Amino acid sequence: MTHVIVALPGDGIGPEVIAAAVEVLKWCGRHHGLELEVRTFPAGGTALERYGDPLPDFVLAACREADAILVGAAGDSRFDSNPARMRPEQALLRLRKELGLYTNLRPVKTHPSLLDTSPFKKSIIENVDIMIVRELTGGIYFGEPRGTERRSGVRCAYNMEIYHDYEIERIARVAFQLAGERSRLVTSVDKSNVMESSLLWRTVVEEVALEYPGVELEHMLVDNCSMQLISRPRHFDVLLSTNLFGDILSDEAAVLAGSIGLLPSASLGAPAEGVRKGLYEPVHGTAPDIAGRGQANPLAAISSVALMFRYSLGREDIARRIDAAVETCLLQGHRTADLVSAGEGAMGTRAMAARVLEALEVGL
Repeated sequence: MTHVIVALPGDGIGPEVIAAAVEVLKWCGRHHGLELEVRTFPAGGTALERYGDPLPDFVLAACREADAILVGAAGDSRFDSNPARMRPEQALLRLRKELGLYTNLRPVKTHPSLLDTSPFKKSIIENVDIMIVRELTGGIYFGEPRGTERRSGVRCAYNMEIYHDYEIERIARVAFQLAGERSRLVTSVDKSNVMESSLLWRTVVEEVALEYPGVELEHMLVDNCSMQLISRPRHFDVLLSTNLFGDILSDEAAVLAGSIGLLPSASLGAPAEGVRKGLYEPVHGTAPDIAGRGQANPLAAISSVALMFRYSLGREDIARRIDAAVETCLLQGHRTADLVSAGEGAMGTRAMAARVLEALEVGL
């Protein structure tokens, strides 16, 4: 059986980190007897420049046929003045919506070898292990109506935060199922003191919680959560949130790990026969200031490949091997620029990828 993987390198540092991740992907295929076919297509600003569309129809069609999708980053300041539907970031939003990828998983773990380089006290961040579960296809990013207009000569803009009960139910079940396999605590984040959509969110999450008596549920307002995430991160196990709040909180949580260049993510659809169609991407952006310089940290993209093996290709053994190789590299002191202190030397993207491959070789 051949697994078809679509690679969308995207913009900025995307092509550099995806090239490194594809190397690891292909290595794993060769050494574990898997037939992997990687098909590469433009998306985001690259596709806009070439085809006048951030996600051309032929690219979307290829993604529909693929077993999994590996994405770099989308964004290009040259298109900032474009209408919303013609901006690079729309490639990701459309893919999530068109493919029904309603679950976003963002694991946040601290690495023992990086504790001393963190801006946080070691006593606060040691042994942090959080799974952020973000609803991905509803909420204010997709709500209608939306737009800009003039009212009585005054410019205004508006977006609609809207959630349906079934959208909340399905993402809540993902969170409770994951918590049942971890430390059995779900922290549901909302703003129910001022938002009706959050009132429904809280109500439906409580209804779903009744199906999982072995898992504890707590509610937390998003402003309080943003503080608790920094002051006592070890409290959290599975953090369940809306599209908007999850977007913000997951980037905040990246500081706990030491760098946003370390964090992978998985955007998943409904399960089918034990696996899920998924889109895998590092959570960092395009980083235009270092694009093309070979300095970007590829570990988030490589760890995203581990998530791909775990959730879409059904190979937990390979996922664990990649995770172990990444940890080995960090324990050996290999660092890209985002992980070093002032005055310390740093290796580039390709060199770090080579170290991961060496660690994989040793692990055979």
